[in-house]
Amino acid sequence: MATPTILVTGANGQLGRELQVLAAAYPQYSFVFADRSQLSIEDPQQIATFFNTHKPAWCINCAAYTAVDKAETEKDAAFRINGEGPGYLAAACRNSGARLIHVSTDYVFDGNSATPLKENDPTAPINAYGASKLAGEQRAMENHPGGTVIIRTAWVYSEFGNNFVKTMIRLMKERPAINVVDDQIGSPTYAADLAAAILHIVNSPNFVPGIYHYSNEGRISWYQFASAIRNHTGSTCTVNPIPSSQFPTPAKRPHYSLLDKTLIRKTYNIIIPDWEPSLLTCLGRL
Repeated sequence: MATPTILVTGANGQLGRELQVLAAAYPQYSFVFADRSQLSIEDPQQIATFFNTHKPAWCINCAAYTAVDKAETEKDAAFRINGEGPGYLAAACRNSGARLIHVSTDYVFDGNSATPLKENDPTAPINAYGASKLAGEQRAMENHPGGTVIIRTAWVYSEFGNNFVKTMIRLMKERPAINVVDDQIGSPTYAADLAAAILHIVNSPNFVPGIYHYSNEGRISWYQFASAIRNHTGSTCTVNPIPSSQFPTPAKRPHYSLLDKTLIRKTYNIIIPDWEPSLLTCLGRL
């Protein structure tokens, strides 16, 4: 019996790097990690060639256009990568009998909810990035409904790449005080925890396609997240809470991003860590 191959696209992003770290714990699979220079997901011909060569049983799509503010002026690029790319991958998976795990975002919602967001809540993105990611979800599901799992996540950070945690650590070293928005609510996602959840799904005896939500447990604001980073790093920087209105950005941000994780917990028997121990783990690795 040949070892099943897992193809990971966007291999050098935060989640891709965490999957590379975890791959050693899954010797029953052979992993192919492809970054943008090796596989551009907006090129269906390249995808077809890649699938013919590597014959993956699974594709974990971590490739994405993630520059939220830039997406407002680079809509074409965002929609090519985030909108069309997942559809091409899903079609390639369908044609070759592979399964797709595609990573999406809380930005498909408008952020006006007051209760944790469920998978079937109405989507209504308020920026180009969110709209491009929603298009990707729709195309993936249209092209391979029986073999696609979509995981929406939020506030992703890790020891790799650029993210809120690393930015805060840097700013707290450079400045005596910083301002952080206190009226956007959600829960952070440690990319290592999300990577573990994805490989748990791959290894699960029962595959149940559909859309799922995943982030760490808890409910905080960006200001509370920054305060925890300060406390756990022993920084003396003052962190001031400010409203979003004082920190305008080209792309509007959802005010509420808290995800209801009941479905992924029940369906795949996944244990989701609380946000603060996961932050401590990441800080330890940094």
